[in-house]
Amino acid sequence: MEDQDKPTIIAAERRDLWRLAEPSIWALKEDHAQDDPALSILRTLLDQPPWLEAYHLYDERGSQLFEQICALPEYYLTRTENSILAGQAERMIAAAPVDCIVELGAGTSEKTLHLLREQVRQRPGGTFAPIDVSLRSLALSRDAVGKRFPQLTFHGLLARYEEGFSSIEKRLPTLFVFLGSSVGNFTPVEFVRFFQHLSESMGSNDFLLLGVDRVKEGNILEKAYDDAQGLTADFILNVFRNINRVSGSDFAGEKMRYYSWYNPEWRRVEMYAVATATQEIHFPSLASSLVWEKGERILVEISRKFEPTRLQQQLQCFGLEPIGHFTDAKEWFSLLLFRKSSGARRA
Repeated sequence: MEDQDKPTIIAAERRDLWRLAEPSIWALKEDHAQDDPALSILRTLLDQPPWLEAYHLYDERGSQLFEQICALPEYYLTRTENSILAGQAERMIAAAPVDCIVELGAGTSEKTLHLLREQVRQRPGGTFAPIDVSLRSLALSRDAVGKRFPQLTFHGLLARYEEGFSSIEKRLPTLFVFLGSSVGNFTPVEFVRFFQHLSESMGSNDFLLLGVDRVKEGNILEKAYDDAQGLTADFILNVFRNINRVSGSDFAGEKMRYYSWYNPEWRRVEMYAVATATQEIHFPSLASSLVWEKGERILVEISRKFEPTRLQQQLQCFGLEPIGHFTDAKEWFSLLLFRKSSGARRA
């Protein structure tokens, strides 16, 4: 496909990295994909203590399980954030005059429909470009957005966050949307790397809308991440089925259990897989293996909680100027709006 047939939201110098995966959905060409999956996985499992990158959770089954988690009574994050968006989308879009909305880790984009509704009401036309690692989720988003907002141009990007946003054309005024407190899944090192890269990828007329879960009582948080139906446990342990599929490894799902707790010192919920029996896991493509001892924990995901004012100050160090703060009546969740500034400032 010629460059001129590819979406103009992708910077000209990066268009040859992308191919059409499905109608209106673009994927990176295989020769530009990142690390070999087995090697990337083994690197973190051999760390001390062992851990996994959270994006491995979102294969097709993992994405479906997470959609179910979002509807649980214990999991307040989704409905609280959705209520803020429903009530404040008009003000958010008015404060961020752009031609394009790019959503990071979009899933099916259900909450983002509030923003798209206001975008088409306040400005004719425009583009919506969700980024996600699940082709199924992007296809569902495409169909829903196309049905409700036919005046919008849809371009889904099948990629990880940084692979996607680094390809967006800087000269196109863009609102980057990062919802669900997914930023809480980053370790401190990943957080710094992510926002440094995002800021460098943003143009001078760009904005960021960031959803963050706030610090609150530990018992509320622990219930949210260890629901009575066991869906969160299924979601976390499903990661090993996905890892077996992409890396050729042989984790035995019947030899592990789920454990989570709120770590008040680090202000984060930690979600683990715990070995209930010793097993040796093989990675044939690497001619390597590791032993997972009974009782040993693998950190699968974290969910950090934030104090909004301090986070606003921190992101100023990345050249992001806070211009709006939207929250709920209980002040459990915040949506923070930033504008790209000319340079990083002192907090």
